[in-house]
Amino acid sequence: MAIITQRLLAFIAALGLLLLQGTAVLAQEAAPADPRAATGGAQTLEDILARQRGENVDYTFRREAIGDPDRAAAMTDQLGTLGGVSDPELWRALRYGSANVQVTSRGPAAEVVIQDSGMTWLAFREGPLSTYGGYLLLGVLGALLLFYLVRGRIRIDGEKTGRTILRFSSIERFAHWLLAGSFVLLGITGLTLLFGRKALIPLIGQAAYSPYASAGKWVHNNIAWAFMLGLVLVTLFWLVHNIPNRHDLKWLAVGGGIFSKNVHPPAKKFNAGQKIIFWGVLVLGVSISVSGLSLLFPFQMPLFALTFEKLNALGVPQILGMADLPTTLLPHQEMQLAQLWHAIVAFVFMAIILAHIYLGTIGMEGAFDAMGTGEVDEQWAKEHHGLWFEEVTGKPAHDHDKTSHPAE
Repeated sequence: MAIITQRLLAFIAALGLLLLQGTAVLAQEAAPADPRAATGGAQTLEDILARQRGENVDYTFRREAIGDPDRAAAMTDQLGTLGGVSDPELWRALRYGSANVQVTSRGPAAEVVIQDSGMTWLAFREGPLSTYGGYLLLGVLGALLLFYLVRGRIRIDGEKTGRTILRFSSIERFAHWLLAGSFVLLGITGLTLLFGRKALIPLIGQAAYSPYASAGKWVHNNIAWAFMLGLVLVTLFWLVHNIPNRHDLKWLAVGGGIFSKNVHPPAKKFNAGQKIIFWGVLVLGVSISVSGLSLLFPFQMPLFALTFEKLNALGVPQILGMADLPTTLLPHQEMQLAQLWHAIVAFVFMAIILAHIYLGTIGMEGAFDAMGTGEVDEQWAKEHHGLWFEEVTGKPAHDHDKTSHPAE
């Protein structure tokens, strides 16, 4: 009887085990298959193909695969001059900044041992940034050359009077040339730092390029203070004169008269085109100055994590059909984004200033005198800034009639 009872219990236990195994198999079949089960948690062929197609790949499976965090933190003690144990979990923790790294040199970036986003920064800097930035500047130069060949120099339509009127005071011209001169130096040295390896080293060699690039970097870093001072001065002097008014609409409606002869729309001290330049310089100047300060003081002025957080809160990425922007950035990533933004703004800035330089020199007769001597011929003032001429002289602008533009 005892033997029968034991055999019955063993049969029941075996039957229960079979039922449990069958349930587990059914549950596994019902559950969605882990796409990385066959790779032991590593990336799959589809991950690799998606990355090659330029699609965003969620690497959370890799970033979080660090095992026990305490164990990963303890294993950093293995690192030293003789190397350490090659543990995948440890290296993933180091790569994604979750390891407890302790270094003798204190600083916000000293504890970052591995930072692979630098390759993305380098690829963008040497690829799209240099390529499209260069095309932008060449395109603007080509457009200006074409405009000059078609339109020619914008001449004064009337007879010069020989009498001059003060256009800009000495302090205004000082502020303008401080801003303009420093910007030209910043542009030249910045382009040298970006394109020098590809454009200059083949021409002058590495031995000559090295001191040139070092000097350019010193000039770029220090002349930035003159640029920011000039930006503050021109803002203080000219902000009130660049507030848009109804006359700007009339100026824009006829393209400022720069495409036709004997067309002189009304304008005060600054016309609509100059106001666009002013506000572009102000906005881009502030942006490039802030990012420049972040580069001058590394790791002290993080800009992008907080900016991305605010953009996510406003739903900007969703409007553009993008995923949320990252709000947790390593110190190196902040610097890389600051450098890229600094360069992008610089290219747009230079494109605008090229057009401004053209119109202020060879593009328009008498325009350079305004910033050269500060004095302009009365006829030039009547044609290009008739309302301003009337304000400062109390005399009517003779071309300020119904044939040149609508009555006020």
